[in-house]
Amino acid sequence: MTAENPLGRLDDDDYPAYTMGRAAEMIGATPGFLRAIGEARLITPLRSEGGHRRYSRYQLRVAARARELVDQGTPIEAACRIVILEDQLEEAQRINAEYRRAAGSPDPTV
Repeated sequence: MTAENPLGRLDDDDYPAYTMGRAAEMIGATPGFLRAIGEARLITPLRSEGGHRRYSRYQLRVAARARELVDQGTPIEAACRIVILEDQLEEAQRINAEYRRAAGSPDPTV
């Protein structure tokens, strides 16, 4: 963020720009759902100076994925675990691809 463009942080996926009500509305869920996935430690919203929960775009994508699984009948705790494992797998694949590039090996996903 620069002094000339204070709104630049709104382009940041990790900037906690959304209130609980707005976040719930955006993903088609209830505030109770957001509290439940917070209790399951899928996401940890930041708190405003007044103590209100604030969510980032990244957290909303994670929450939306959990909501999809719950809507398909997956219990919320299991949905949270699935989303965590999917995220870990994606990160491991990214790291593996970086190692392959550094070693000069072809990327098997291409």
